[in-house]
Amino acid sequence: MSSPKNIVRIGVFYDGNYFLHVSNYYNYVHSRRKRLNIGGMHKFIRNLIAREEGTETRYCQVTEAHYFRGRLSAQEASQRGNQLYNDRVFDDILMSEGVITHYLPLRTRSGKKEEKGIDVWLALEAFEQTFYKRFDVLVLITSDGDYVPLIRKLNSIGTKVMVVSWDFEYTDDMGRDIVTRTSQDLIQEVTYPIPMHEIINNGLKANDPVVINLFETQEYSMPAPAASPAVSAEPDGSVKRGRTMNMNSGYGFIQFPPNNLFFHYLDVVDCDFSDIEEGDWVEFTIEKNERGQDVAKNVHKVEPEDFNRY
Repeated sequence: MSSPKNIVRIGVFYDGNYFLHVSNYYNYVHSRRKRLNIGGMHKFIRNLIAREEGTETRYCQVTEAHYFRGRLSAQEASQRGNQLYNDRVFDDILMSEGVITHYLPLRTRSGKKEEKGIDVWLALEAFEQTFYKRFDVLVLITSDGDYVPLIRKLNSIGTKVMVVSWDFEYTDDMGRDIVTRTSQDLIQEVTYPIPMHEIINNGLKANDPVVINLFETQEYSMPAPAASPAVSAEPDGSVKRGRTMNMNSGYGFIQFPPNNLFFHYLDVVDCDFSDIEEGDWVEFTIEKNERGQDVAKNVHKVEPEDFNRY
């Protein structure tokens, strides 16, 4: 009679803003044109750890998962179109997968919303939960080298660390080079560095069901990015208003005489790009791109009934 196998206890910790950035990439830029799926991520992680640990997937269980992010207050979100609804729908997705949420209010700094302290909270919570819950493997979904001290502490108490991260780059429709890279310091410290961009591309080509399930259909919109793009370079920083047109996958245009203004999904704030449809009213600021052309920045959807507030 074979001896019983021990459960491999897994803790998963999401850097929420990073996860949003990667999910946007697959939804708007990558040929897959779908968002990442939380349940699919956990199944993928269990399969991966089972392979690395030389055991069966059923013995690898995500015993806890935590999601950290800064976000708008309920009052601010309620004034931003569907933002409050989208936040709640995504909360439902996380809740249905047993993910514990940790939010801090976004702070306004130099005219834009920023996360403050969320990375410190993630590190403290990850170490405390690992110390008391004794995770065998802690999974960090991040690319930030600031978590190196956390990884060293986890290693000191005998916990293996897996970093799930992506490296990709592309040129957007305005000719800007968008580059995402994982900290090399982070990779060197962890037990299992996982290059997701390679695994996903190879898995999609091979029709690997575990990889395909990373993109299962989910009826939700990701919350807006925590940090808004820079405030308009115009001296008065004035806010303009116009209606969208020619909406495409990842970019669109705004009617604004004498020329229509281009905007990219990375320029949308306080809502998801997919919330904006052709003909919607939006507010925005104007900046010059690298070619000296006027483009729309800080784009967010407004409802016609909101106009009387200004």
